[in-house]
Amino acid sequence: MNIAFIDGPVFIGNGRVLDNATVVVEGEHIVKVAAGDVAIPQGARKIPLAGRMLLPGFIDCHVHFCYDASAYPSNVLMNEALPMTTLKAARHARQTLMAGVTTVRDMGGKDGIDCVIRDAIRAGLIPGPRMLASGRVICITGGQSWRLGREADGPVEVMKAAREQIKAGADWVKFMATGGVLTPGVEPGNVQFNEDELQAGIREAHKAGKKTATHAQGRQGILNALKAGIDSIEHGIFLNEEIIALMVKADVPLVATLSAPHHILHKGVEAGIPAFAVDKTRRVKPFHAASIRMAREAGVRIAMGTDAGTPFNRHGENLGELERLVEVGFSPAEALQAGTSIAAGVLGLEKEIGTIEEGMLADLIVVAGNPIENMEALLAGEAVQLVMQGGSLVKGQNSDLQGKP
Repeated sequence: MNIAFIDGPVFIGNGRVLDNATVVVEGEHIVKVAAGDVAIPQGARKIPLAGRMLLPGFIDCHVHFCYDASAYPSNVLMNEALPMTTLKAARHARQTLMAGVTTVRDMGGKDGIDCVIRDAIRAGLIPGPRMLASGRVICITGGQSWRLGREADGPVEVMKAAREQIKAGADWVKFMATGGVLTPGVEPGNVQFNEDELQAGIREAHKAGKKTATHAQGRQGILNALKAGIDSIEHGIFLNEEIIALMVKADVPLVATLSAPHHILHKGVEAGIPAFAVDKTRRVKPFHAASIRMAREAGVRIAMGTDAGTPFNRHGENLGELERLVEVGFSPAEALQAGTSIAAGVLGLEKEIGTIEEGMLADLIVVAGNPIENMEALLAGEAVQLVMQGGSLVKGQNSDLQGKP
C-alpha cells in the first residue's frame, strides 16, 4: 500500500524546504516529491503534516552501542558478561531508532558484538537503525582505548590488525591516531600511531574496499592520518590552518562529536565520572569548539556524530548534537544537513539515504513544529512523532513497534 505524507513542510535534506508538499512512498522507496496540489495514488494511506515537518531520517556517524552511557562505560564493559553487553546494545539500537536516527556508524565495539547487532537488525530479528560497524578499534600498545582495542605496533602488525577487523565483518576500519580523554595515562594532544603505521592499515582497508576513520584529537596525529589517506576524522579537537587546508583539498570530512565533552562537563566528578576524564575534557573543550568553527568557515564537510554511549551521552538522545552544532555557529538548517545529506555522504550512502527525493529509500521522520525556526522543539521528549525506515512505519501512526524503548 502507498503512503502519502500531505499538506505540510518537507525538509529535503540538502537545505531546501518545500512548503505545502506531498511525499508518496511505495514499498521501500520514495516515488513522488512535489509541492502544491499533487495527484495521490488511489487507495494510498494519507498522513497529514499539519503543524509538523517531514525530514529524512537522521544519521549518526559516531556511536558506541556496546557502551551504556554510565559514568565510566569502558570500565563497565570490561567487567560485564558478553550476553549482558549484547542485550544492552540491542536496547540501545532500539532507543536510537525511536529517536528518529535511522542510520548509524558504530565506531568501536567489543568481541564482535557491534557486527552481530548490525546483522540482527538487517535480518529483522531486532529493531534498530541501518548500521555500519567497525569492530575493534586499532591502537598502539597502551594507547587510547587499549583495554578494548586491538593493540598493534609497526606497519606489519597494524596491517594484520586491519585484516582481522575486515575478516570479522567490519564495514569501516577505525584507528586511534592520538590520545584522548577517557583512557587514563594518555593525553589528547599526543601522537600515537606514526604515519607509516597508519598508511599500512589504511592501505589494507582500501584494498578490501573498506573506508577508514580515526580518533584524532592532537595536531600531529591528525596530520599523520591525513597524509596516510584517512577517509574520516573523528573529534578534531586541535585543528589548525594547515590541517583544515588538507581536509578541504582532499575532501576529508569531520565528525565533531560535541555531545561527548558536553555531557562529561555537565555531570562531572559528582556523577562518578573519573576525575582524569573531567580534567582533560575541561582543558580541551575550548579548543574543540574553536576548531569546529574554523573548519565550518573553511568549508570542511562536518557531519553529525554524537559518540553516544560515552558518559551520560545516552542512546536515544542523539539529536542534542544538532543543538550543539548551532551553539558553535551552524544555522539550524546547516545542523539538519549535517545530520542528513552530509552524514549520508560521509558514510558513502548518499545515493540511498539522507535526502527526500524520488528513488531514495524511504527513511523519513515526522517532527512536531519546525526545527528550522525552533531547534529546541526538536529536543522535546515527544518531538519525533513518526519514524519510517525503508518504507516501514516503526514508530507512530499504528506502527508495528508500540510503546517506549
